Amino acid sequence: VQLQASGGGLVQAGGSLLLSCVASGITFSNYNVAWFRQAPGKERELLASIRWNSGSTYRADSVKDRFTISRDNAKNTVSLQMNNLKPEDTATYYCAAQNYRRAEYDYWGQGTLVTVSS
Repeated sequence: VQLQASGGGLVQAGGSLLLSCVASGITFSNYNVAWFRQAPGKERELLASIRWNSGSTYRADSVKDRFTISRDNAKNTVSLQMNNLKPEDTATYYCAAQNYRRAEYDYWGQGTLVTVSS
């Protein structure tokens, strides 16, 4: 099983990035998928998630008006569109997959670094 995240980089405040995560080795449509981030010295934070069946989404208050999560089951891909980025969004971003029958996230991507300059 592999989750391959990409799309991170350096961007100026107010800019946008699109993160993508491609899954292999799982039946992607049976998994809830999510994006987390972790900044140095801080705890890992759940940003957004999307359910396996309904496609309903959750977004943390800190990103609700700026980030959008989506999935394409045909391409085994979950994406995170990030707009109006702020320096405090600087972190390593991780995708994760949770089998719909389980409470914990089973698989994690390797992380992609997002740096927002002021």
